[in-house]
Amino acid sequence: MVPHRAPAITTNVAEDAAENAAPDGPAPRSAATRRGGRPSRTAALQLRERILDVATGLFLTQGYGLTTIDSVARSAGISKRTFYHRFADKNALFRAVVHRVIERMRPPPGVPLVDGASLHEKLRHLAGLILRAALSPPAIALHRMIIAESARFPELARAVHAEGAAREAVSLISGLLAREIANTELTADARNFAAQQFLQLVVAVPQRRAIGLDTPLTTSELDAWADDAVRLFLDGCRGWRGRTGAPRPGPASARKA
Repeated sequence: MVPHRAPAITTNVAEDAAENAAPDGPAPRSAATRRGGRPSRTAALQLRERILDVATGLFLTQGYGLTTIDSVARSAGISKRTFYHRFADKNALFRAVVHRVIERMRPPPGVPLVDGASLHEKLRHLAGLILRAALSPPAIALHRMIIAESARFPELARAVHAEGAAREAVSLISGLLAREIANTELTADARNFAAQQFLQLVVAVPQRRAIGLDTPLTTSELDAWADDAVRLFLDGCRGWRGRTGAPRPGPASARKA
């Protein structure tokens, strides 16, 4: 997405018209503002979406460090006061952008996450959905930015992690394994561990290749990759044997619980 100065949205002759007249200071209370009052809910939502559109383009093309509140406000055609009415700071804006990017990558509500007669088919379907989301242009741009800037801005990775998409997938996969694999040694902890490995197995290499570390996989190669990943994963789960000794470390969220 190429950032640009978006055209002004007509609300109800309220907030933006008065604030943009004096972007760096208090706006005079005009007769139009007194008559119009606050923007309608629809206009307010449209303005928020406009800000997020602009911010998404700036974050994903310029990076987190170079994107400023000034540049977002200027490109969106709003005042900084209007911005701060909606977002506390740049971190809050970034979290809102990440939330929207991830929500738009999710399948529509009517699309089943797991579909098929066998466990292999169900996981194969899920792997296809995961790859489609992880390799979409916004996801790749977000991944590149996190890699480039997480050392300076560790809150970026935390913002992505906080969205919980991976946790939802782990819970879903673990539940499938509990219902459909007859292996008493595949305990709840082992199923959660296996589900986390499944996500890495499916996504890690295709995503690295998509960001430019190697030639991106073709559609047919991705299909074969997903099929082989599911087969390897299920063979490992069916043959899993527990171990004794120190417990395996889980995700940070599980350790805190």
